Amino acid sequence: VQLQASGGGEVPTGGSLRLSCAASGRTVSSYTMAWFRRAPGKDREFVAAIRNTNSRTYYVDSARGRFTISRDNAKNTVYLQMNSLQPEDTAVYYCAAGANLIQSSITQSIAYTYWGQGTQVTVSS
Repeated sequence: VQLQASGGGEVPTGGSLRLSCAASGRTVSSYTMAWFRRAPGKDREFVAAIRNTNSRTYYVDSARGRFTISRDNAKNTVYLQMNSLQPEDTAVYYCAAGANLIQSSITQSIAYTYWGQGTQVTVSS
């Protein structure tokens, strides 16, 4: 499956963005889909995921209540709605797809096989 991330940009503190991850080759319903991010000088960090089996969602603590991951099977696209953005959310955001993930691996980047190219999110203070 090929993944194309888009929707990044620059917003002021408190602003919102919606990231999109369009898939081709296979349907997103075949995979657990996730968003990771890498801030300057930091390791890649799990942000959110949605399982294909039961649509259960997972979030890093700093995103819970502000970010929402969702999936539109008809459009073969996964979204990350980000509200109340803070400067510490500034990063390159990547979407990823993985098959047959066990519960304990959902937040681990090594569990995901396919990755998009990344989209820059900048939150100005």
